[in-house]
Amino acid sequence: MDTLVQHRRITVAGIETFYREAGRQDAPVLLLPHGYPCSSYEFRNLMPRLADRWRLIAPDFPGAGYSGTPDDFDYSFDGYAAWLEAFVDAVKVDRFALYLHDFGSPIGARLAIRTPRRIVALIIQNGDIPYEDALGPKYADIETTWTLPRPDMRKALAEAVSEEAFKEEFLNDLPPALADTIPPDLWKLHWPLVTPRRKEIAVDLIAGLKENRAWFPEHRKYLREYRPPTLIVWGPNDHYMPEKSARAYLRDLPDAELHLLGGGHWLLETHLDEVVALMREFLGRVHSA
Repeated sequence: MDTLVQHRRITVAGIETFYREAGRQDAPVLLLPHGYPCSSYEFRNLMPRLADRWRLIAPDFPGAGYSGTPDDFDYSFDGYAAWLEAFVDAVKVDRFALYLHDFGSPIGARLAIRTPRRIVALIIQNGDIPYEDALGPKYADIETTWTLPRPDMRKALAEAVSEEAFKEEFLNDLPPALADTIPPDLWKLHWPLVTPRRKEIAVDLIAGLKENRAWFPEHRKYLREYRPPTLIVWGPNDHYMPEKSARAYLRDLPDAELHLLGGGHWLLETHLDEVVALMREFLGRVHSA
């Protein structure tokens, strides 16, 4: 039973929160913040594969998945990081390894900076990197909107929040053979959850990438000063975060383990076996009972 994924609800900072959990309560913890435009659903296959030795916890952020969407929440990277800290406290976790993927990366990294003693190790998988010169070509499309007046910028970004855009986000830069392995459930299940309010939240968060650039030095400083044990697993077929994005982390984490696999942004869909094997070996050394 410990390896089965449990689906739970809890109130965190006044917000109804859905999360997935697997593993023994006394096992070493791996925290799994999700990316955009997904939810804890992205970890559904990973969790039972590691639950024999670790306790895996994957929450849905406010305004995503099956969690609530309160009007008075701070839907920014800082707001999500503060909420994630409250969530960790609510599920009574002290120290943990942290998986950083997509938008979960700047959120999780902020949590690490807030409470560095709690972070045992990092696993970075196609995370939003803090290196301006190593971003992929798709980020240029977002950057072009920054020159527009704010109403025009929001209008342009809102046009990119659609079911078809969700599909493109999940397929990204995959070659046809791998694209055929991506289940349409990813966009078909997540798009119906996007209410008008949630669409506004998505636009706010994407627009916030501009302000997030000012935070990059803090992220790099944390990596450089604390040097947490780090496993980097990367899918180079990623218009947002190609191979050079993965290698950029080695500037501040020269001892990190870097593994370039053959997939793209959503490695847990295309290369689960390889990722699990690498994680088991890494976590077995740095974060095991």
